[in-house]
This record gives sequence, structure tokens and C-alpha cells, in this order.
Amino acid sequence: MIQRIQTVYLLVAGLIIFGLFLFPYVNYSDLVGLGKNVKVTGVYGVTAGQPVHEGGFGYILQTIVAALLGLLPIITIFKFRQRKVQLLLIWVEIVAIIFFAIWLYSSASTHLATVGQFLGAGNIGVGFFLLPISIIFCALALGGVRRDEKLIRSADRLRA
Repeated sequence: MIQRIQTVYLLVAGLIIFGLFLFPYVNYSDLVGLGKNVKVTGVYGVTAGQPVHEGGFGYILQTIVAALLGLLPIITIFKFRQRKVQLLLIWVEIVAIIFFAIWLYSSASTHLATVGQFLGAGNIGVGFFLLPISIIFCALALGGVRRDEKLIRSADRLRA
């Protein structure tokens, strides 16, 4: 299991998605001029020298979905005996990451609209770049699983 390169790719993809808990996907200044960071767990800022966390139901859902998206590649690693299931789970992960990215984009745009700003290059945080990187690692894992499947089929042909 560990000697297969797709195991490493899937592990890295999962860890990158868990990076959404550390890195904000939007940075902005509010109406007063204080800097705020938007993560999947909520909005973080500093008021009067004290850290402030603003959350809501939408951020709770984003937290749950981000945790599930981070766990799915790690669960996929342990399906190494069932390559068809592994391929399906990787495709599901890629599609789910794309929908999650769209959700984060719309959430960020809506949140910035409330403070009279728009989503631009100056507001984008590191978290927005983590999702495409995780898709790349999932695609690399997909290629690794397909190579394994091809190798198994050729070995079966030789045995028969």
C-alpha cells in the first residue's frame, strides 16, 4: 500500500485540503479598516487588541464539508485492493472539490458584498489556491491507479 505512488498523492491531497483550516481563503479590510481573514471555520479579526471569531451556520457547514473532503482521499488509500472503487472515489473527490470551490467563491463574494468590496486579486488568500492543487494531486493519483490496473491486466494475460 505505502509503496504505491498514488498513496502519497492521495495523502498529500488530503493534507492540502486540511490546510483550509489553517489558511484563509479571503483577506479584506472591513468598513472601519481592520483586517479580517475568512477561513472555512469563520471570520477572524482583531478588535481592541483581542482576537475575534465570527461564525455562523454557513461556516459550520463549510467546516464539516472541508473535513469530509480531507478525509475522503485518506479513506481512498485503504481501498487499494478495490481499484474500481478507488477510481470512483477519486472522481467523486475531484467533483466534490470543484463544487466546494464554487461554494467558497460564492460565499466569499457574498461576504465581501456586505462590506462593499468585491473579490479580486488583492483579496484572495492562500486557501483558494489549495483546492486546485489538491485536484492536481487527485488527478495524479487517478493516473497511478490506472497504471496499476493496466499492470494487473497485463500480468493476468501472461498467467492465462
